[in-house]
Amino acid sequence: MAWLRSKLLLFAALLRASAALLNATETSTQFVLQNDRLYVAVDKANGQVVDVTLDSQDLLGPVSGNTGKGPYVDCSCIPSGAWTPGGSGSAKVQLIKGVDGTSTAYAGVRMSDTYKPTNQTIEQYWFLRDGETGLHLFTRVTYFNDTAPFLRDLGELRTLFRPNTNLWTHLSGSADNYAPIPSKDAYADEVVVQDASWYLGNTPDDAYVEQYSDYFTKYTFAELWRDHKAHGQYSDGTTSVDGNTYGAWLVHNTRETYYGGPLHYDLVVDGIVYNYLVSGHYGAPVPNMTHGFDRTWGPQYYHFNKGTPNTSLAELRADAEQFADANWNADFYDSIAAAGHVPNYAPSSQRATFLATVQLPKGAKRPLAVLSENGSDFQLNVFDTKSLQYWADVDVDGTVTIPRVKAGTYRLTVFADGVFGWFIRDDVVVSANTNKLEFVWEPEAAGTEIWRIGTPDKSAGEYLHGFARDESKPLAPAQHRIYWGSYDFAADFPHGVDYTVGTSSAARDINYVHWSWFPGFANYEHPEPVYDNVNNWTIRFVLTGEELEGAREATLTVALAGAHTANGNNKWTPLPDEEFSYVPYTVAVNGKDVETWIIPPVRSGSCAVRSGVICQNFEHRFVFDAALLRGGDEENQIVLSLPYNATDTETSMLPGVIYVQYDAIRFELS
Repeated sequence: MAWLRSKLLLFAALLRASAALLNATETSTQFVLQNDRLYVAVDKANGQVVDVTLDSQDLLGPVSGNTGKGPYVDCSCIPSGAWTPGGSGSAKVQLIKGVDGTSTAYAGVRMSDTYKPTNQTIEQYWFLRDGETGLHLFTRVTYFNDTAPFLRDLGELRTLFRPNTNLWTHLSGSADNYAPIPSKDAYADEVVVQDASWYLGNTPDDAYVEQYSDYFTKYTFAELWRDHKAHGQYSDGTTSVDGNTYGAWLVHNTRETYYGGPLHYDLVVDGIVYNYLVSGHYGAPVPNMTHGFDRTWGPQYYHFNKGTPNTSLAELRADAEQFADANWNADFYDSIAAAGHVPNYAPSSQRATFLATVQLPKGAKRPLAVLSENGSDFQLNVFDTKSLQYWADVDVDGTVTIPRVKAGTYRLTVFADGVFGWFIRDDVVVSANTNKLEFVWEPEAAGTEIWRIGTPDKSAGEYLHGFARDESKPLAPAQHRIYWGSYDFAADFPHGVDYTVGTSSAARDINYVHWSWFPGFANYEHPEPVYDNVNNWTIRFVLTGEELEGAREATLTVALAGAHTANGNNKWTPLPDEEFSYVPYTVAVNGKDVETWIIPPVRSGSCAVRSGVICQNFEHRFVFDAALLRGGDEENQIVLSLPYNATDTETSMLPGVIYVQYDAIRFELS
């Protein structure tokens, strides 16, 4: 009877599928995926989505060049640079149909194109399920060429929803960072202030300028991966065919195949809804393409929704965010993997739940646990082409649960606001047979803490022009999101940064960037460079006799949230013609240099000039003889120095300046 029951269940599933409103058809020029609400067409000639219609509303507009398309895939990955696969004339486009483990019909399109001179292939997969108004995406890259075992780095890989229509009225990077899209009139009267950055203040009545900022750059709408769920574009109903509101969103329903862990920061929306699978933005690492490279990214989900004329951006955004859950649609992903439609995806049978308790240090806030490539900093997890990453908040009792982890061996990293350093444990095995694990995080310490500046939270946001809001505009964006040249370092710090422990304020008296000089190039409002009172920062403090009594050794911990060397975002390539690929950073105590730390290019990134306050996080301890210190009423001075007028060569319109950004600084005695 078991076989009869199985046949009846299969027959019922087939009946449901045949009655479903999902159609997958092929015409002479297109593959079409359609359910009762969403219509998607993939052009055979270019292997790209060229039509997305929700109910009666066209969401893309007409094709014009690379606009009016998407989601589609492109890369910086061939010897000459950029490549948009699908239009080579030899691309293979295939229609897929099936019924998943929940008896829900699905259909998809697989596009595969090979760049023949080097035999590298990109495959793009789009899937539509019955009852959903979105597309599930996977992207695969392979490189098989034993005559050239190393090709180049995979510099960028992304999918783009790139409309060519006036439908969309607003950008939404995160719940608290959104704005009207600048108008054509604003762009027509723009002033280019640096690469990918514009002054729009010549059109003061433009909604973006009125509500958000006089400057626009795509980096303003970058987001941190840690808690990110969705981003996209919104139509407020004034431009739609039926007066209703619409949304187009990229949902992070999974994040295991990205790189850089929860501190990765990247572009999300600027009129294009991006899914950056690989990028070097903000100093993120990128993998090398070597013979045998074969990796599949995803799934991620492009969600399209519709509201009434009164539905807000926040409401449509919340509708998309509900799908940012690794458990969502797991049965569907298992089904398409089992059917052989998507290579390299690990089904549920190869996954387990990571369960652990971590005894946290006193004062730990917002603790986070990360599983990543074994033996590597999760910020640099690109060495193993099969590496995956997962993270979750640690509960107040120290419990952490991470579902759907592919079985394997990982590095566990835990960090928290308020605590310097990291808890790191390699060789952590995750499998279906693994019991609950227990760990004790002993915080870093080099004696008795005397003072600290800032909050160790892996960001430079607590300092001047960081997370503080620009209250001059109704939407009050975080100040760091605005073009760096809108701030005048010389006016903010006419005598340089001079901080007195106990009386100064980090939010007022520490800049969010420690420049080696303040650039005039690419500085629209302040075109004259400033060299004096910039590269040396002074910290003043007094020590009581009790604090200093018996002290033999002092330790100054400098934790950075970002650094820009002459390598910029190019981590791996030596630049022998650049003086400051390796940056000397010197600490002097009461007039005596105690150590020069060499900041390596592997930690470099374009951070502050790209509106960032969270990039590569790392730290260094400066240890020196306590005999250099003064007690009683005598003042001590620590000077933090970058090289005077340290520059680099920029290939884009960007300031050629070396700088660092602080997470926090701590002084201890032992």
